[in-house]
Amino acid sequence: MDLMDLNRAWETALAEIELQISRPNFATWLKNSRLADKKDGTATVALPNNFAKEWVKTKYHKIILAALRNLDNETKNVQYEVHPSLIKEQKAADEIQNIEMQNIIPEFRLDPETNLSPRYTFESFVVGTSNELACAAAYAVIKEVGTKYNPLFIYGGVGLGKTHLIQAIGNEIKKTHKEKLKIKYVTSEKFTNEVVWAIRNKRMDDIKQKYRDTDVLIIDDIQFIGGKEKTEEEFFHTFNVLYESKKQIIISSDRPPRSIPTLEERLRSRFASGMIADIGFPDYETRLAILKTKLDEQNRELDEEILSVIAKKVQRNIRELEGVLNKILFHLDRKKSDITPVFVEKIIENDFNQPAKNVTINDVLKAVADYFNVPSNDFIGRCRKREIVEPRQIAMYLLREEMKLSYPHIGEKLGNRDHTTVIHAYEKISKEITKNPSLNQKILYIKDSMYKNS
Repeated sequence: MDLMDLNRAWETALAEIELQISRPNFATWLKNSRLADKKDGTATVALPNNFAKEWVKTKYHKIILAALRNLDNETKNVQYEVHPSLIKEQKAADEIQNIEMQNIIPEFRLDPETNLSPRYTFESFVVGTSNELACAAAYAVIKEVGTKYNPLFIYGGVGLGKTHLIQAIGNEIKKTHKEKLKIKYVTSEKFTNEVVWAIRNKRMDDIKQKYRDTDVLIIDDIQFIGGKEKTEEEFFHTFNVLYESKKQIIISSDRPPRSIPTLEERLRSRFASGMIADIGFPDYETRLAILKTKLDEQNRELDEEILSVIAKKVQRNIRELEGVLNKILFHLDRKKSDITPVFVEKIIENDFNQPAKNVTINDVLKAVADYFNVPSNDFIGRCRKREIVEPRQIAMYLLREEMKLSYPHIGEKLGNRDHTTVIHAYEKISKEITKNPSLNQKILYIKDSMYKNS
C-alpha cells in the first residue's frame, strides 16, 4: 500500500477504534499514531515513544487488530514501532493546521473565549422524534437565556448527539445576542483537572472567577464529576452563584440525575429543578437523514438503497452510523467499483452486530442496576415492589437474549425462581419492546453500558 492508502486505511480504522475507548484515552495514546506499513498480513503501527508503544500494545492491541482486520481480512498481525519523528511531524502539522485555520478556514477553529466548536450548529443537527423535546427546550433557552428552563439538563446514550446540541445552543446564543453574553463550554473532565490544579497551586480564586464570571455555562458529561468531592463542591457553589444571578446553565449527561449514583443529593436536586430532556435512539427516518447530512458534508453520494440498508441495520448510535458510512466510502475509493447492499450488510454484521466483549451475568445485573439506580441484590431477593419488577424482568430478558442462558439457569441465578417466571418475563419484554419505544430505548441504553463496561 502506498502512503495515501495507508493514511486512509488508518483514518478509517481510527474511526472504529474511537467508538470503543474513551475520548481522553484516544486523544492521549492514538492521536500521534499512524500506519507505517502493511505487507504479508502484518500491519505496522508507528508511535512516538516507547512508553506509548508499550501502553498501546498492552491495552489496545485486540481493538486495533480487529479494526484493521475488518478493513482487510488478510491482516493477521499488528506490530508496533517507535518513530520519534512523529512528535516533530505532529508539531509541524499542528502549526500548519493552526495557520490554515486562522487564515483560510477560520470557521473550523475552536473559539478561544468560549471553547465552542463552530462546526456544531443547528443547521447540521438533524431533528427527529428521538430528540425533538431536547431541541425544543434548546430553542426556548436561546430565546430566554437564564429565565426559561434553567438549568437545562440533556441526557442520552453515547454517540446520540448531546455534545453537538449543547454546543449548538452556545453558538446560537453567541450569534443571536451579538456576542454580548459571556459563554463558556467545558467538559467535566477538564473542569475536574482545573480544580485539581488550582488546589495544588493554591489558585482556587482563578477557577471561581473563570466560571462564575459567565452568562452561559455549558458543562459536558457531568456524570464524571460524581464521587469527586472537591470538584462537586466547587461546581455546587458555582451553580448556585450563576443560578441566583439568573445566568444560564446547560448540562449534559449519559443518564438522568437520579441514575448517577455517586452524585451528591444536593446537586441532583439542583439539576432536577430545571428542565430535564432526553435524547433517545434515532428512528429509521432520522438515521437516514443523518446519513444524508454526513454525505453532504463530505460532498459524496451513495445509492438510496445502500443508505436504507445502513439506516435499518445500525440503530443504536450515531457514531456507529458514521463509522459504517466511512468504512463504505473507504472501500468504494479503494475498489473503484460499486458497493452492493449485500456487501454493506456483511460489513455491518461483522463489525457492529457482534459484541466487542464477552459479558458476564454480573455485567448484565450491574448495567441494569446502574440504569434504574437500584441495588442488584434486589433482583435476586424476593422483593415485589413495582420499582423492582421491571428491572428484574429486563435483567431476565437480557440474560436470555444476550447470553443465551437457559431459563432454569437464569431462574437459579435470580433468587432460585421457577423457570416459568423467567419465560413469562422474557416473553413479556419481547412483546413490549416492539411497540413501546421508551422500553426499547431503555434496553438499548443498558446494552451499550453492559458491553462498554464488561
